[in-house]
Amino acid sequence: MVRKPVTVITSLQNEKVKAMAALLDKKHRDRSGAFLVEGVHLVQEALHAGADVQTVVYDAGRGVPSELKEPLEDAGCELVEAPRAVLAKCTGTDSPPPVFGVVAKPAYDEAALFRPDSLVVVLDGVRDPGNAGTIIRSADAVGADAVVLGRGCVDLYNPKTVRSTMGSLFHLPVVEGDLAKLLPAAKERGIRLVGTSLQASANCYAYDWRAPTWLLLGSESDGLSAPTLAMATDSVVIPMRGRSESLNVAMAAAVLLHEAMRQRHFSTTIHSGPSPK
Repeated sequence: MVRKPVTVITSLQNEKVKAMAALLDKKHRDRSGAFLVEGVHLVQEALHAGADVQTVVYDAGRGVPSELKEPLEDAGCELVEAPRAVLAKCTGTDSPPPVFGVVAKPAYDEAALFRPDSLVVVLDGVRDPGNAGTIIRSADAVGADAVVLGRGCVDLYNPKTVRSTMGSLFHLPVVEGDLAKLLPAAKERGIRLVGTSLQASANCYAYDWRAPTWLLLGSESDGLSAPTLAMATDSVVIPMRGRSESLNVAMAAAVLLHEAMRQRHFSTTIHSGPSPK
């Protein structure tokens, strides 16, 4: 049972509603330093991760989702009860989720990018929110240190991107940065910058991923931009035996990141299992 005070909103013309709905647009997210998280799972992940959740709005007709009652007890956020029409306006959907939150954009220390054994994913011109979100999830899954979105990428705080991360956005540093400054800084620290290319001679499974590495991933249609490609210290290819010409960028990221995790954290010994009787 949520015991904290609840603000009740009934009108679509309420100023708070207008301000929250404005967060669907990037310019308002940039101006306010806040973004939207939609649905029980994402709000739950934000609360559990200790993110700066400013407001949680729930559907008056459904009540507070049971999964959120306990984490909301200790949260310092404002709790708002509103009709479904308000949730629809603020999430931009005809079938709104039962709850959404307003979260402050986190600030991260760049030191997380330059750890001695760093594994960082760098996106260069990845514009599809589904791909960007899936790559962030893969980076989270393998325990990567951070994800960097360079200029030309989809907005990290676009609601579609946020939904696609499935909460991984709150599990590791994900930063929007200037690759023209960050890539040279990484090279100066001895970090390898590894790109992908169908013309590369290095097989990604034979490549040594144990050294400090930034994995560079380019746009869905054009690959890495010329300036980023020029900064790469190595290039690898994912071998394929079938007739497909290439993999989706999110799929390629998952393959490469899991190979890096295998080399860094798991034995290469093959366990064949018990012999058949």
